[in-house]
Amino acid sequence: MRSRAGREVDLSAHESVASQRAAPRMTAAPAELAPTPPPPEAPLAYRLTRRVTEYARLMRLDRPVGTWLLLWPALWALWIAGAGRPRPKVLGIFVLGVVVMRAAGCVINDFLDRNIDAYVQRTRDRPLAARRVAPGEALTLFALLLLAALCLVSRLDLFTVELASIGALLTVSYPLLKRFFPMPQLYLGISFGGWSVPMAFAAQTGELPRVAWVLYIAAVIWTAMYDT
Repeated sequence: MRSRAGREVDLSAHESVASQRAAPRMTAAPAELAPTPPPPEAPLAYRLTRRVTEYARLMRLDRPVGTWLLLWPALWALWIAGAGRPRPKVLGIFVLGVVVMRAAGCVINDFLDRNIDAYVQRTRDRPLAARRVAPGEALTLFALLLLAALCLVSRLDLFTVELASIGALLTVSYPLLKRFFPMPQLYLGISFGGWSVPMAFAAQTGELPRVAWVLYIAAVIWTAMYDT
C-alpha cells in the first residue's frame, strides 16, 4: 500500500504535468518586422484632373447661373449703347470679362471667408473651407484671373480701363464690407452686379449718359432682389 505522503507526491506531479499542458505556447517575436510598402501613387493624369476640378469648383464654373445673372446687365447696356448693334469686339471682351471677373470674385470671397465657411453647413464643402485647396493656391489663381481680365480690358479705351480698375477694387471689397453693410445684397449690386453697365457705355460710346446711370441703378436693384 502507498503511504499518504506517496499519494501527495503523485498528485502534485500530476498537477504539474496538467499545468504544463494548459499553459499557452509562446512564440518568439521576430527580430525585425518587414516594412509596410507605401500605397501606390495615383497617376499624374488623375492628380491633375482632381486639381483642375477643385479649381473649377472654387471659381464656380460648375454653377454658371451666377455668370448668366451678371452677364445680363452688361448685355442690356451694350445693346442700348450700341442702338441694337454692339461692336463684336466689345461684345466678345465683355462676355469673357464677365466670366473671368465672376470667377475672380468667387475665389477672393472664398479666400476671405474660408475660416467662417468651415463652420457653416451650406459652405463647409467648398474647396478652401474643406482644405482641398491651399490659401496660397487660391491667391495665385485670383492673381491669374485678374491678369486675364486686365489683358481683356486693355484692348479697350483708357476710360473703360479706369472704370474696370474701380470695378476690381469694388469686387475685392465686397467680401469684407458685406459683413458690416446693412444690406449686403445691395452692396453686391453696387460693387459687382451692375458695374458692367457704365463700363459697357464707356466702351461703346466713350461717355456716360443719364440712361447709363438709370440702367445701373436698375441693375443694382435687380441684383439685390435675386440675391435676397
